[in-house]
Amino acid sequence: MPIWTIAVTPVHHPDARAILREYLTDVAGRYWGRPATEAEVDQALAEEPSDDLVAPTGAFLIARLPDGTMTGCAGTRVVRPGLNELTRVYVRPAHRGRGGGTRLVAAAEDAARALGADVMRLDTRSDLVEARALYARTGYAEVEPFNDDKYAEHWFAKDLR
Repeated sequence: MPIWTIAVTPVHHPDARAILREYLTDVAGRYWGRPATEAEVDQALAEEPSDDLVAPTGAFLIARLPDGTMTGCAGTRVVRPGLNELTRVYVRPAHRGRGGGTRLVAAAEDAARALGADVMRLDTRSDLVEARALYARTGYAEVEPFNDDKYAEHWFAKDLR
């Protein structure tokens, strides 16, 4: 199995924009039960920008194979001092089932710690069963709702200390 490298990447870099678009195409399509349109992805990008996934308010990470092929991404943003949010966790379909999601979550946790986080939280939807399994497998526990996001159906948190 090839070793993935995971590195912080500027969120406005063309590779970051491309993988974020792929991520939103995937989750929007799953939500709608059909392929997402370009307009729907554009709307999602506008409604939920990733501009804050840069230091000192966050970090955006891209995973790659040794040949440079992008395999996935993850982000973290500062909610308030000591608390970060895990977001934009995505592994390309061809690379799923190989432990990359676990590595991306761990790298995002390291980035969150570097930003001063003691706790990481996230929300997700019921239909994203693989994501929910990943979060449980990596030590996240379901918690009471902490937001009223229209797409949030499950809330998780993890102590990073």
